[in-house]
Amino acid sequence: MVDYSNRRTMMVDTQVRPSDVTKFPIIDAMLSVPREVYVPDQLREAAYMGEHVVLSADRVVLEPRTFAKMLEVLDVQPDHTVLDLGCGLGYSTAVLARLADFVAGVEDDEELANEAQSILSEYGVDNAAVMAGDLTEGAAKSGPYDIIIAQGAVEEIPATILDQLRDGGRIAAIFAEGSLGVVRVGYKSNGVVSWRFAFNATAPTLSGFKKAAAFSL
Repeated sequence: MVDYSNRRTMMVDTQVRPSDVTKFPIIDAMLSVPREVYVPDQLREAAYMGEHVVLSADRVVLEPRTFAKMLEVLDVQPDHTVLDLGCGLGYSTAVLARLADFVAGVEDDEELANEAQSILSEYGVDNAAVMAGDLTEGAAKSGPYDIIIAQGAVEEIPATILDQLRDGGRIAAIFAEGSLGVVRVGYKSNGVVSWRFAFNATAPTLSGFKKAAAFSL
């Protein structure tokens, strides 16, 4: 019998805390949410390793360090409403649900979305919902949001997503730049989002978030 609770503690102690993640609610959430149930059964052994867990060609469960650092810079509060883009099988949604008032997860793979909702329900996460749909459309009906986070890389973020961010809200994403990537946090004020560098990270680019190819003669 694998002791996953011990692996969770090791993950936090060796991957999360050393990465300057100090907010207690984040530490507590990552110690509490069983990451292994939000990955395919055959990948449970890899759930707590310091790398992305691959769910499909463009979908991963972000490595613990990257995800935790994104949460740290976003500073999610208990009264916040969160939009979680590309949530896979729901791990990020479950962690966010322990930090926020409500989380809307969006997943464009209907099978993943349905399974994510099933797992969340099974584990009593009742302040979150996962919807199947185009990631670039978000979930406007549940918005506007105080926090938006993308669980993968983007090349650009469409106005349809930025419009769902409340004035005073924050958005974080990994921006793909060649073979490298950087996490940036956007702060919305008076309808305009200004971006700031947070740290370096990489991930597969989410479907729909690649720049349109420039037309040339």
